[in-house]
Amino acid sequence: MGYGKDVRDELRVPARELRHAIPQVYAGYKQLHDSAMAAGALDARTKELIALAIAVSKECDGCIAAHAHGAVLHGATPAEAAEAIGVTIVMNGGPGTVYGPRAFAAFQEFYAERAAYPDGERPAR
Repeated sequence: MGYGKDVRDELRVPARELRHAIPQVYAGYKQLHDSAMAAGALDARTKELIALAIAVSKECDGCIAAHAHGAVLHGATPAEAAEAIGVTIVMNGGPGTVYGPRAFAAFQEFYAERAAYPDGERPAR
């Protein structure tokens, strides 16, 4: 099972339908997301790693997929992702040992894709 692309693909249609049903909510959320994740005292890579760790703690597969991908896009390494997930395990205990591997698998999936297509050009699906 893929924990990155498969989860994103599964959520794509229902998320789009809900976004169309409540566009103002999603617009507000996007503004909050973009403001919180913008580089400031912490760079975007660090913020994505924090978000990935929180996604593990919240046991949210969709969040894991989104922030694993975001961390890769902002240049995080597998070692950085693993350490961020390790902090989640120490803070969350057993559930972290279940969702942590999911997060690391999602991260590695997106990391491998980025390594295969460093210029962002992927073949059409």
